[in-house]
Amino acid sequence: MSNEIRSSGSGADAGAAVAVDIVHSGLAADASPLADQLVGERVASRLTAQDATLWGPEAEPEASIRLSWTTLHETSRPLLAEIEALTAELRAEGVDRVVLAGMGGSSLAPEVICATAGVPLVVLDTTDPGQVADALSGDLRRTVLVVSSKSGSTVETDSHRRIFERAFAQDGIDAASRIVVVTDPGSPLAALAEESGYRKVFLADPHVGGRYSALTAFGLVPAGLAGADIAGLLDDAAAAAPALAADDAANPSVRLAAALGAAHARGAEKVVLADTGSGITGFPDWAEQLIAESTGKQGTGLLPVAVEGPDAPGFADAADDATPVALGPAQGGARITTTGTLGGLFLLWEYATAMVGRLLGINPFDQPDVEAAKKAARALLDAPSPAGPVVTPTAVDGPVEIYASGGSWLSPGVASVADALRALLAATPDHGYVAVQAYLDRLDDASASLLRRELARRSGVQTTFGWGPRFLHSTGQYHKGGHQNGVFLQVTGGVDEDLPVPGRPYTLGELQRAQALGDGQVLAEHGRPVLRLHLTDRVAGLSHLIKAVQEVKA
Repeated sequence: MSNEIRSSGSGADAGAAVAVDIVHSGLAADASPLADQLVGERVASRLTAQDATLWGPEAEPEASIRLSWTTLHETSRPLLAEIEALTAELRAEGVDRVVLAGMGGSSLAPEVICATAGVPLVVLDTTDPGQVADALSGDLRRTVLVVSSKSGSTVETDSHRRIFERAFAQDGIDAASRIVVVTDPGSPLAALAEESGYRKVFLADPHVGGRYSALTAFGLVPAGLAGADIAGLLDDAAAAAPALAADDAANPSVRLAAALGAAHARGAEKVVLADTGSGITGFPDWAEQLIAESTGKQGTGLLPVAVEGPDAPGFADAADDATPVALGPAQGGARITTTGTLGGLFLLWEYATAMVGRLLGINPFDQPDVEAAKKAARALLDAPSPAGPVVTPTAVDGPVEIYASGGSWLSPGVASVADALRALLAATPDHGYVAVQAYLDRLDDASASLLRRELARRSGVQTTFGWGPRFLHSTGQYHKGGHQNGVFLQVTGGVDEDLPVPGRPYTLGELQRAQALGDGQVLAEHGRPVLRLHLTDRVAGLSHLIKAVQEVKA
């Protein structure tokens, strides 16, 4: 069922292909009737025409204000001149370092765009004091801060804005001249930006949800300021658009949606994403949010698992509960491949994910379970003690404190990290998954990412990895709303030097702790096993933890 579509459009050439290949013959056979169904119901053309009735009457109010992404390759073009003009102004002033404060859809797309283009962009999607301090330590005289928030009230992003505003002022820099805002019209951030006289405000299309916003101002402004070719990105999306809008079984988005829907019906509710030479850097992290937040609700959905490569555990050895998808040529047991330009692939996966929502009978544009963790974190920040409630560890193993919640899965006598990990893996349901959540510094504590590969190898089950609180704006929806067969490993760390948040009664470290505890509390309330390992000394604790993982046998 292999087919490659080459479509013409603005700036298109033979390299602007978007292709989907269903490598697995059994999956191709199962997908064929679903593709015919999507074609018969004219889903692709109706989606392009922004038909809000595609997902049923309950979803219609939300869908009616979330479908403008299908034409962004045309409607976003006026932004290009504005971004180019601002870039020239800033460069003339010697400002060429771009720091992006944004979460989820406000940061994932520009990070992929810039990494693929090979241009530097400092991304702040964290509440870790060390990582934020590292961004502050750069040359502020060359720095512009892009504050990006659709709602205009994202707590992490507002904290970054406050911290940088004060740092600019302390360095004798006019803070307002160095802050650029991307937000929706009428948001609190838009009002604040006007009142404060910030350098520039870009108002994004309000009829596009965050995870579909790669080609809006949220993706284009920071990437363009950093030096990426955003005009070419729109050209590539435009080149793919006609094929993706066609009611044809050869339409790549129809084929991808049908394959993913058929796989889910077979019991493969996990989608394992590996880059196999696409030339695009970090695409699985962007696709992770799109798939998880769009489909993970009402006890169903697709869990994206971003892995290190086609030879990684979970991809090459995927069981029947998972579908390995190669981003690039087929390798390592891939059952589906997707290839194309970055702009084309953004649009391909957005179309396909929206179509999968129809096949699963859910609304792909809401995220009903994301707010629960935010409410729990706010409650902890409002606790009488500034550091939140006192929590007593179950055990202490060297530089690691052990905490357990979510039922009686951990025996009272467990005293070591290795034994706690064994108990967590033993609590994983059949065809379940392990989610590793690291509330640490993505730069200085990068070795924590090794946990995914090592735990997947030893457990034999699909294992995800997310940096907290970044994943809360991504897979966090699926954890609470999707298939309830996950177990959760939280890794938190002591803070040596905290950062106060100006105008707020908490520090970044306290916010980070509240986010971890709040999400863990909500997961436990869903009856899911949660193991939190707190590293009292991060360097020693990570070393101890990785050694403990190596002691665990499948």
